[in-house]
Amino acid sequence: MGNKGLAQNRQALLKAFQASLKARPGVEYINLVIFRPLGFIVACALLPTRVKPEQVVIAHTGLGLLAAGCLARGWERAAAVLLQVVTVLDNADGQLARLRQQESELGRYLDTELDTLVNTALFAAIGYRTRGWRASLAALSAFTGLLSWDFNLEYLYRVARGEVLRAAVRDPDRRAVQLARAVYRLVFAPQDAMIRWLEELGLWLSVGHHAREERVRRSWWHPIVVTVAANLGRSTQYLWLGIFAWRRRLDSYPTFVLSQLLIPLLLTIWRWSAVRRQVSGRREGIV
Repeated sequence: MGNKGLAQNRQALLKAFQASLKARPGVEYINLVIFRPLGFIVACALLPTRVKPEQVVIAHTGLGLLAAGCLARGWERAAAVLLQVVTVLDNADGQLARLRQQESELGRYLDTELDTLVNTALFAAIGYRTRGWRASLAALSAFTGLLSWDFNLEYLYRVARGEVLRAAVRDPDRRAVQLARAVYRLVFAPQDAMIRWLEELGLWLSVGHHAREERVRRSWWHPIVVTVAANLGRSTQYLWLGIFAWRRRLDSYPTFVLSQLLIPLLLTIWRWSAVRRQVSGRREGIV
């Protein structure tokens, strides 16, 4: 094969990789550099098979629960490796769905709900292993809140710019789909509503009636904010947990997770100041 053929193959591969990615305004760099490429390799390997994206979700859920069991038994390094495999497969399920153009409502619900099951098992295992139940419960709450904040910040960022979060999909009303919808409405929808309300409240408290202005809303949900939030995502969090587990420092991990709550606080203070200056400058004829 000549140089031209190689170049065409590389271009086709790059195009397929880009098609497999979820379009996001904020990039999770660890994901883009490490886990998305590995997930793409897995997705390409599964592409000619009958394996469905939902089956990949179930597979990495099982491995995540196995990792939690390893943590509870004191096999920290085995858990550290398993967590990175989980992350690769967690990326691969969505990439496979996008490559096949098989994104489904059930798959989206399963991914969120089973990921939460694994997260809960991991923090329960950390609490069991370290005997720090309160710290682990607090860290689980913070972990869940950070992931939900990332998701809802992207939603608010897109709404402020007249964009759609993702293409709507609706599966037939099978029992599994109805159950997944019900679980999401019961467990996750209240989190979404609370975070969006708090974000809107913060914006309103900073500039009052100016909070309705399109320009102000775009400034509040700034690209830097959504990028920082994206880098608190699950792939990055599991990498950190793997590092703590590999070093056998699980007792320090809950504190590390809790410390990350400072990041949304600092970002809110930064945007509060910037948006107030923007509005004040406009009143004074500067902007």
